[in-house]
Amino acid sequence: MSPDDIPLLFHTSRRVDREELRDFLGEITRRVARGRTITCLIANDAEVRRLNRCFRGKDQSTDVLSFPPANANGLAGRLAGDIAISIDRARIQAAEHGHSLPDELRILMLHGALHLAGMDHDSDSGEMARAESRWRKKLGLPDGLIERTKPTIRKKAKP
Repeated sequence: MSPDDIPLLFHTSRRVDREELRDFLGEITRRVARGRTITCLIANDAEVRRLNRCFRGKDQSTDVLSFPPANANGLAGRLAGDIAISIDRARIQAAEHGHSLPDELRILMLHGALHLAGMDHDSDSGEMARAESRWRKKLGLPDGLIERTKPTIRKKAKP
C-alpha cells in the first residue's frame, strides 16, 4: 500500500502536515491493526459531535470516535474500521499537555486503533492501558489518553 492509498480524510480548514499523519496512520495500520485498513477522518468539533450523536446517541463533543467495520461483503476481515478525530479538541489537549498538535493527533489515532482492535479501557482490567503504554513508547509518543485520566498518587510529606 503506497502512502497515497492510506485513507486519511480531512473535514477541517485547519492546517496540519497531512503527509506526516498519513505516514503515521500507515504505520499503525501495519503494526497495530496488522495490515487491516483504518480510515481516519480529522474534522472540526461540530462534525465529531454530530457523529457522536448519530452513532452513539451522545450529544456531546469528544476527541476520538472508533467505528468497527460492518460485516458486509466479506470485507470486514481486511478492515479494522474507521476513526474520527476532533482537531479542535486535539488542539486544546495538546496545549494542556504541553506537546504539539501532530503528537496529539497521533495519540488519538493510536487510541482509536486500539479500540478498533477490540480493546476497551472502560470495561477491561487495564489491558488497553498497558497496550497503549507499550505502543506509545514504541512509537515515541507522549503520555496517552489513559495515562492522563489515572489519578495521581501523592506521597505524604514526612513530619
